[in-house]
Amino acid sequence: MYRTLSVLILSAALWLGAGAIAQTQEGAKAPTVKKESALDKAVLEAWARHLYVMDSSISVAVSDPKPSPLPGFVEVTVHASKGDRSQDFEFYVSNDGQKIVQGTVWDANQNPFKKDLDLLKTAFSPSIGTPGAPVVLVEFSDFQCPYCKQEAAMLRQNLIQNFPTQVRMYYKEFPLVDLHPWAKVAAIAGRCIFNQNAPAFWDYHDFIYDHQSEVTLENFKEKVIGWAKTAKGIDTAQLGACIDSKATEDVIDKNLAEGHALQVGGTPTLFVNGRRIPNVIDWPTLKAIIDYEIGYQKTAKNAGEDCGCDTTLSLPGMTPATPVPAITKKK
Repeated sequence: MYRTLSVLILSAALWLGAGAIAQTQEGAKAPTVKKESALDKAVLEAWARHLYVMDSSISVAVSDPKPSPLPGFVEVTVHASKGDRSQDFEFYVSNDGQKIVQGTVWDANQNPFKKDLDLLKTAFSPSIGTPGAPVVLVEFSDFQCPYCKQEAAMLRQNLIQNFPTQVRMYYKEFPLVDLHPWAKVAAIAGRCIFNQNAPAFWDYHDFIYDHQSEVTLENFKEKVIGWAKTAKGIDTAQLGACIDSKATEDVIDKNLAEGHALQVGGTPTLFVNGRRIPNVIDWPTLKAIIDYEIGYQKTAKNAGEDCGCDTTLSLPGMTPATPVPAITKKK
């Protein structure tokens, strides 16, 4: 009887001990940590600020998610800005909010530069070269930028001379007003001249870059009017009024918005059939790219004037569904 009771007591003790151990082990488990979701705007903002060292002086806005080309992910844009400067960062966030991917997603069936080509709008911009050329250059530039002056000289000295029929170049104003105080008024004046006499824009373009070091915000108008007195086809009184009223500022603002949409981060930025060249490029390297594109476009025909540059004239009373072949042009 004693032995049996002892066995029972020992068995009970072992059972109770095992239970206590199990309870202790269960109680020792780490508390469940709630996982953050990058689909929460505040979470993604904090994560992006840490990634790029963006302090409180930089404003950050996170977009609503939208469908992405990457299966299982949505696309979210983080817009960072400080004064007039801004930059967009595109992220792909997994549907459960746990993974973040940054990079470029390409479709193997499309031109790799299609996204930028679709954003480039060249209609009604100053241009040189041959309409319908297989290679199109679009330059975002700033009249006060010394690097733009360097690239402008290279392009003017070499481009048409080497490719008289195979290229067309468009000039897009992108004044960096935080850095260059007279850049925007120079852009406005250039458009005033372009509206009067389109070919004269390029004479103005060359004059401003050639005399860049002499120009200030205070003497800008005097310098330009002095040049215009000897230029062909320019009414100086009309030009002065256009500069004073900033009549063409809306065009410059549209170009700035286009550049921001393309994430142009500085000047000069050149696009060659959509291929982005974000810094000053030397002529031999640019010539090699153009030569390649001329050969490539003989079979591809997916860039140049035929891709991303459609413009349709909008008239009062017309609906988007109305066919308007007579006023739709390739630019």
